[in-house]
Amino acid sequence: MADGGVSGPRVALLPAGVRSWLADAVVAGGGELVEPDDAEVVVWAHPADPEGLADLVRRRPDIAWVQLPWAGIEPYAHVVDRGRVWTCAKGVYAEPVAEHALALALAGMRGIVGYARQRAWSGPTGANLLGARVVILGGGGITESLLRLLGPFGADVTVVRQRPEPIAGATRTVAVEQLDEAIEGVDLAVLALALTPSTRGIIDGPRLRRMGERAWFVNVARGGHVVTDDLVVALQQGWIAGAALDVTDPEPLPEGHPLWDLPTCIITPHVGNTPDMAVPLLSERITENMRRWAAGEPLLGLVDADLGY
Repeated sequence: MADGGVSGPRVALLPAGVRSWLADAVVAGGGELVEPDDAEVVVWAHPADPEGLADLVRRRPDIAWVQLPWAGIEPYAHVVDRGRVWTCAKGVYAEPVAEHALALALAGMRGIVGYARQRAWSGPTGANLLGARVVILGGGGITESLLRLLGPFGADVTVVRQRPEPIAGATRTVAVEQLDEAIEGVDLAVLALALTPSTRGIIDGPRLRRMGERAWFVNVARGGHVVTDDLVVALQQGWIAGAALDVTDPEPLPEGHPLWDLPTCIITPHVGNTPDMAVPLLSERITENMRRWAAGEPLLGLVDADLGY
């Protein structure tokens, strides 16, 4: 960490040609942009080159801190070590993603997608979010924001998380071991958790059946949380009322995939957080972390090497 709480960090922004607003954010926080060989800090902005970063940190064991610009870092999780500080953007995009989750939930539960696809006047359909039974998987920033947005709806909300500490706005918080009980017969289930080996495929056929035919399923986390083939069957057979997906597995979802043609499936192309939304939010996080590093204060978005997020 910077000596004496005064000097700003020496920062390499990689790979070459990274957008200028990232450089502006570093400088605004007091960071000094330098060549990689002179850096103590790296802001790594390549979306899909974990081996490039792994090679860099192997060659430069003196790099003290690596900042990643994404909330979910699964492509890079194996690179994270215990020899330095790692931060990511978890919590940065919580507000826009939570807003998108609410929009998807309302669109599904109130039948908006079905009405929008009609070519003639149709009969009434839909269910209330008001007073609904809701379960949210995950206890991070998206869940915190979504709970606040759900407040006016008076929903009965269960949060399922690794450690069942209370969370503001939730009716109750339970451990992952109680997931099957929590999702039984819900009106709405929302995924907002990190993708790790233990959460991959956490929503499969049996759990979709448990949700029941009234349930709308919303995923704003990662497609890998869901067994896609099981979700297709669940929608075809009416095990659940519908699904609203901002993320899929595979992603992008290929043309001709069965999900595209299912009338009870809403798909948005991973736009819970768009570039226009992200730039000011991520800029603020990077600037603040640069300031904190120089001041010797705890950084935001710390990555746990053991948990992988």
